[in-house]
Amino acid sequence: MAVSDKPQPRRSGRPTTAVLSRGLILETALRLLDERGESGASLREIARELGVRPSALYNHIAGQDDLISGIRELVSDRIDVSGFGELPWDEAMERWARSYRNAFADHPPTIALLGVLPIATGTRTSEMYEAVFSGLIAAGWPEPEVLSTVVGVECLILGAALDHSAPDNMLDPGDDPHAPTFRAVYDAGHAAAGERRLTDVAFELGLSAMLAGLRARHTAFGVAGG
Repeated sequence: MAVSDKPQPRRSGRPTTAVLSRGLILETALRLLDERGESGASLREIARELGVRPSALYNHIAGQDDLISGIRELVSDRIDVSGFGELPWDEAMERWARSYRNAFADHPPTIALLGVLPIATGTRTSEMYEAVFSGLIAAGWPEPEVLSTVVGVECLILGAALDHSAPDNMLDPGDDPHAPTFRAVYDAGHAAAGERRLTDVAFELGLSAMLAGLRARHTAFGVAGG
């Protein structure tokens, strides 16, 4: 039987594998990182999840460092810097800090991973810092003070984001007869928190205290308002 020269009709329906793109690869990497940790989000594991050969990823991702940089951008996109340049600096920083903490609290495995790679130039993460730094300088913060101020606030943010993933009874002293004050303080703290998670209460307390200290420091620079 002769083979027909007529073109075969295209099969209907969606392709069996997703069309690769940088965005799809990064979103998959972030999901695998959340589900399996760093070891489960390698380029090989991402390729397996997407049903392609690892070499296909290199059309969109330069390598592991580029992958991590892209994941950082995905998380950074969830951080709100809209207040800088529009609101008083402390209100802008409060909005930024809350959204920053929430962004990383939603993806706790990224905290340690992103903390070991320098920021790549020309990225949305770099643009985020540009907005924060420019906003603070415009509000009268001396340029030499800005970096240490922001990094100090980030220490609170990232610690709180990591704490958010811990069990609510992480500090429960149990029935230790040698720690009666610990027991009383633990019970009183949870009672005061009510329906709120203690980690949320602690973050708000820490942020409030830090902003109060920064306002005093800002005033000491002799800058009125801001």
